[in-house]
Amino acid sequence: MTGLSFKSLSLAVLSGLVPWVAALGQKPIVSFESSDGAFQIVGGDVGTGQIRVSGNDYWGVIRAAGDLAADFGRATGTNFTLSNGKSGASPAKYTFRPVDVSDNTVFKTLDEDSFSGPEYADPDPENTVIIAGTIGTSGIIDQLIEAGSIDVSEVEGQWEAFVSQLVENPMDGVARALVIAGSDPRGTIFGLYDVSEQIGVSPWYFWADVPTRQAESIYVLPDRKVQKSPSVKYRGIFINDEQPGLSSWVATQWNNTWNDAAPYNHEFYALVSELLLRLRANYLWPALWGNMVYVDDPLNQPLLDAYEMVLGGSHTEPMMRAQNEFGSFYDGAWQYNTNNDTIDDYFRYGVQRAKPYARNSLWTMAMRGTGDTAIEGDLGIDAIVDMLETLVDNQRQILVDGLGIDHPSDVPSLWCLYKEVQSYQERGLVVPEDITLLWADDNWGNIRRLPLANETDRSGGAGVYYHFDYVGGPRDYKWINTIQLDKTAEQMHLAYERHARDIWIVNVGDIKPKEIPINHFLDMAYDAELYNVHSTPQWLADWTRREFGPDHVDHVVDIMIRYGMYAARRKYELLEPHVYSVINYREADAVLAQWARLADDTQAVYDALDEDHQPAFFQMVLHPVLAGEIVHKIQINGARNQLYANQKRNAANDVIWDSLQLMYDDSNLTQRWNDMLDGKWAHMLDQTHLGYDYWQQPMRNTLPDMRFVQDVFPSLGGEWGVTVEGSNASAQGDSQWHPLSTNDLFLLPLDPWGAVDRYIEVFHRGPNPCNWFARPQEDYINLSVYNGSVGGDNGSDTRIFVSVDWEKAPAAPSTSEVYIDFTSDCRGFEQYAGDEPRVVVTVENRLLPDNFTEGFVESDGHVAIEALHYQSVYPAQNKTGDDHGHDDHHDHLPPNATALVRRHDGHHHHGDGPEYHLFPNYGRTHSGVGLFPLNTEKLELGEGPALEYSLYLFTNHSAANVTLYISPAANYLGDGNPLEYAVVLFPTGEEQPEPDRVQPIGPNVGGNMPVGWDGAVADSVWGLTGGYTTSTFEVPRAGAYTLRIWALMPNLVVQKIVVDLGGVRKSYLGPPESFLVGRDKRGEYDGTSFASTPGIVGALSANDTRGVVEESGAGGSSMGLGLAFLPLVLGFFMTL
Repeated sequence: MTGLSFKSLSLAVLSGLVPWVAALGQKPIVSFESSDGAFQIVGGDVGTGQIRVSGNDYWGVIRAAGDLAADFGRATGTNFTLSNGKSGASPAKYTFRPVDVSDNTVFKTLDEDSFSGPEYADPDPENTVIIAGTIGTSGIIDQLIEAGSIDVSEVEGQWEAFVSQLVENPMDGVARALVIAGSDPRGTIFGLYDVSEQIGVSPWYFWADVPTRQAESIYVLPDRKVQKSPSVKYRGIFINDEQPGLSSWVATQWNNTWNDAAPYNHEFYALVSELLLRLRANYLWPALWGNMVYVDDPLNQPLLDAYEMVLGGSHTEPMMRAQNEFGSFYDGAWQYNTNNDTIDDYFRYGVQRAKPYARNSLWTMAMRGTGDTAIEGDLGIDAIVDMLETLVDNQRQILVDGLGIDHPSDVPSLWCLYKEVQSYQERGLVVPEDITLLWADDNWGNIRRLPLANETDRSGGAGVYYHFDYVGGPRDYKWINTIQLDKTAEQMHLAYERHARDIWIVNVGDIKPKEIPINHFLDMAYDAELYNVHSTPQWLADWTRREFGPDHVDHVVDIMIRYGMYAARRKYELLEPHVYSVINYREADAVLAQWARLADDTQAVYDALDEDHQPAFFQMVLHPVLAGEIVHKIQINGARNQLYANQKRNAANDVIWDSLQLMYDDSNLTQRWNDMLDGKWAHMLDQTHLGYDYWQQPMRNTLPDMRFVQDVFPSLGGEWGVTVEGSNASAQGDSQWHPLSTNDLFLLPLDPWGAVDRYIEVFHRGPNPCNWFARPQEDYINLSVYNGSVGGDNGSDTRIFVSVDWEKAPAAPSTSEVYIDFTSDCRGFEQYAGDEPRVVVTVENRLLPDNFTEGFVESDGHVAIEALHYQSVYPAQNKTGDDHGHDDHHDHLPPNATALVRRHDGHHHHGDGPEYHLFPNYGRTHSGVGLFPLNTEKLELGEGPALEYSLYLFTNHSAANVTLYISPAANYLGDGNPLEYAVVLFPTGEEQPEPDRVQPIGPNVGGNMPVGWDGAVADSVWGLTGGYTTSTFEVPRAGAYTLRIWALMPNLVVQKIVVDLGGVRKSYLGPPESFLVGRDKRGEYDGTSFASTPGIVGALSANDTRGVVEESGAGGSSMGLGLAFLPLVLGFFMTL
């Protein structure tokens, strides 16, 4: 069987199947072409259309109808008109009494104020083509229901649902119209914006400058549409960590508020509210760090209510009061045990102020310490639990008294179990049943806790507070989008399957530039069945088609899948020179080659787009790719500079000049943001991202530490030097990396089952040009280059690739050592210090037995495996179903490969027991494998199947380390029921010994995360550091071995396995995947870098990963650039 490409399977179906009209993920109700039964509302002889609403409908509905009228203008050049059926009607008014913010401790209001809705036109029945309203409020809609013209039985009384359908003669003088009937005001609003999106107006038309496709004709399709209630009840964002980017931007748009705060005013929140409603969201936690949303602009709270946005507060803002209000207006400590009377008054004021807007309020309960900290005072956890239970009882009574309700359950409320608050719950904190438990992630996209089986029936339900942005340890990440959408999908669907479905809210930082993950998150929340755990490629295709049209769908989807993986390997803020190895596994070369290919591909799409679409593409796609490549180049340059400086290469200086230019390239990208569209987004990208010294942001971007090499005089080891792959050592000359008495360097071993070649580098380390010659002492050693020169007009540092002609090599089994002699005509005084360099090549010619027909082969002292390439599934031994009682063999794909692909439609499970499931394009290099269904409870060993891998090992070892790279995760069923897996390695054909059971993640300690967590989230895997996922087994002899791995619960997603028999070298992504018998062929297998693995995301050819050796010719710093010339060079760069 030919191995399938998951990339091709996922992308082949994305383009050409859906016309460029449907709202993202929505059933089409609009077309740009005529069809049977369709109703033309734009074009031909059709006049200017009118939208009819009832004057007694909700103000937010009428306002959204006005948006739709304007959207027709965006799409066609002519706005629709809006009418309430009365001639000469004034705009609808939303009236309110603003709060008097001169004293924020005693509740007072000012004179009545109002917001005006869109302008009304006189009724025009002949051109009325859309009628919209809310069931039970809109007189028009209720009349149509009573007349039997529309059937709303499927949505009436539901949450945020709507019906859209064509109706004949809906009103006097109206021959035909599209009727939109919402179950509630937001249902109607979503129905209106559904039309907006389908005629080509992106929700991001303002926030990301997506242009609207121009249409000459627009038709309404005859099919009735019933939009059910959203999958998650409350869906929203938290604007947070908003300095410097967003705060600087708003300051360029508006004047400071009356109290000299950043102008997060009602005009700002109008833009935010419109965006969220167009994205079918309904919930907002407003900006908080330097602001007080209720105080800075007293129109903010009524504005959000008028728009029908549900207002809430973060985990530090209980009872509708902004975080900074207490410290600004009240005396005493923020400590309930010592200042409860004052704090209760503080809460009462929040309830009084919010009472007029209670219909669109979601109450955050309890309290934390000041400014996102734990509760203050040395109380001890038991006393805190008692205090919080009393506090919440009092808050609930304040709500009853202040709102005049019968019971606290009459209004929605939440308790956010963030950071240390989760430990209170685990300590026995009693939360009233009607309060929604808002579980939180670890600030890095890994949900810490979800409802247990006995917690899913709570009347208040559960939700999730998630992060796309964070300020805190191990380091901030708030510059640009680094979110892997497949990871978000996996985590949020885990939450959904465990019934955390009442609230999904995500910390989005500055909104921009997180547009893509925000849209994805909210679409999953709106329809979790449509956009299921495996739907990311399809969602990306839908998103691309909406924003940029159908021509580039496949390319953009591929770009975004690659970008999501590359950026999520390690947050940009955590990148440092030490991360990617510049000597082992060609890792840094491969990473940069992947970024370079991605940048080229992305730029090509940008260049092919029409000019109107380029700003949006730059903001959401091109800029992150270009910026990500620059940051990776800078940090890897830092490592190369240190390596080259240790080896005294002239190229160390070239790297510095290159890095200075990269720094200016980075700055120029930011300036491009500032200048784009006449400065519309100036300062939005002010966030620093280079030069972190600790967890908090640097005050200015800086390069990593680098060293200049003196280049006026040659090295004491001569004008040229030699180094080898996998080593810091160099020769001729003294080096801490090889014995002082020798100039021999040892190349990594070559064997038929490993890397196809190894490299040697010859480099310049003096002011004068110099030639060199290389000669292997055996003819079965091949070199890509046998001579050359360094320095001068034509010289350059050279990478020589060493390979073996296995037809000529000593027959297997054999091990031989071959010297490669290096000589030169330009030896200087170094000739008296020692011999010229030699490189020792170890050739290991090994045979496999004929009966080993499938599995991975050891080379270089290790076996590395991408987890999805298992050979079979070892069945459950005490299963309850009958579809796992066999081994699923396959041709190097997961078992039942067709079924795995088929399950992407949302039908994830077809048996009675748990099974393994593929997460494509997931993790750091390829994919992940984990248990399904996601609501599976923890298994006992043997209740579920095991992944089985076949290995052939040549090295006998008393302590072979098997390390699993598993996705960062948490003990989501509680520390008493931790994540767990089992693993065993044993000689094939022998009785399986007892597996090693591993619980990699320890308990939380108060607000502190488990031991090793900092490293895991920084590395984007458990397993790279700390040994938390390493088990040791004896390998008594060479031969075939079986490796079995049992995941005992979902949320344990295995990405990669490394079996170390003493040969694994330091790297970030681990060794390249080993030779797989049955898939790979000798002479074709590359094995030099992770990017050469078949099917890898961003796979590269051997030539792509061979790397670039710094030039050091006549025009560069190698020709004796002295320090006296340095100011001139720096001056040149300062002018860029």
